[in-house]
Amino acid sequence: MQRLYLQFYVTILVVLAVFVGAAALLWRLAEDDNRTPQYLDVAAELTGALLPDVAAPKADQQKAVEALHRKLRFDIALYRADGDMIAMAGKVPPRFNVARARVGWRRGPGGPNFTLQLPDGRWLVARQVRERPNPSFWIAAFLALVAIAVAVGAFPVVRGLGRRLERLRAGVEKLGGGDLGARVKVEGRDEVAALAESFNRSAQRIEELVAAHRLLLANASHELRTPLARIAVAAALLGENADPKTRDSLKQDVAELDQLIEQILLASRLEAVPTLEHREPVDLLAVAAEEASHYDLEASGQPVTVLGDRTLLRRLVRNLVENALRYGGDGPVSVSVAHAGSRAVLEVSDHGPGVPEAERQRIFEPFYRLAGGKETGRGSGLGLALVLDIARRHGGDAVCLAAEGGGSRFRVDLPAASIG
Repeated sequence: MQRLYLQFYVTILVVLAVFVGAAALLWRLAEDDNRTPQYLDVAAELTGALLPDVAAPKADQQKAVEALHRKLRFDIALYRADGDMIAMAGKVPPRFNVARARVGWRRGPGGPNFTLQLPDGRWLVARQVRERPNPSFWIAAFLALVAIAVAVGAFPVVRGLGRRLERLRAGVEKLGGGDLGARVKVEGRDEVAALAESFNRSAQRIEELVAAHRLLLANASHELRTPLARIAVAAALLGENADPKTRDSLKQDVAELDQLIEQILLASRLEAVPTLEHREPVDLLAVAAEEASHYDLEASGQPVTVLGDRTLLRRLVRNLVENALRYGGDGPVSVSVAHAGSRAVLEVSDHGPGVPEAERQRIFEPFYRLAGGKETGRGSGLGLALVLDIARRHGGDAVCLAAEGGGSRFRVDLPAASIG
């Protein structure tokens, strides 16, 4: 993933580099364009006026050349029209070839070289003495320092913006993960701060709506208990003349509806309380054996102690056993508890049609039904969802696996308590 602040910062650096390069190039071009032939002709006429006549003695011309050398700080050599040297001051310029001589300037290893032809036909070759760096160097250095200063100053600003966006992203992920109390710190007065405020308002509204929904669900489930009790009493008071099948079906419907309401109430309470309310040492094998005995089953294995809520662990075992009896067909159901390292493992197996591998994770979702499956019994669709929730609240997990010889094997592993 590309970091946003790095993209901003690299963009700033690239813009600065382009700016410094373009400025240096324009300065160089402007410096070159200033040396036009018109300027060189004027320089030749002025220099010729400062030098003695072509017929003057060599000593006078030497003095004049030395005077120009001191004033202009140029290495100078004066040649006749035929190429013979008349006078020179400073370092000797490169060998002069009158046949190839032309008016102009060029860059040399020691600095710019100027070649001028005086009005009387003499040639003047000059080379600038580099006692100080060229002004273009100082301009380029200044632009580079400006670029470095901007780069250093921009980094904390860009990084601060990136950190605020990262904190906002973390808040969104927490909210999406189910933490309805997730909020982000509002920093500054810019668009990012406004986005953080909008996120906090939205999260607050979502939390309020979910809380109201849970309260409504819990209240509705609680209120349904009263009419259900009346229906159960009415079914029990039906006379002997009533159809036995109708009476039994009515009792079964009432029992399943009562169980659904109980599971909805438990799910609402678990959502409202993110942590375990009670935590005590619990013998998982004893709990499994007790719950299995209600369905004329036996639990095998070895005793393993876990720290948790005894009531919730009973519900976990009960839901697994009821699910196996409801969808496991006519085959036997086995319940076992084992100690695997630092984990306590509870397994409930059946010999029913089994669960397709692609749907073994989804069956733990609330009210999920197997695609195209034919149910062999009635159910609310909340039992396995509660199993997974209870297991995770105890620091464990629940999975559905294929059983040997066909069927399904539900495996719950929990942290085993260390007995000192």
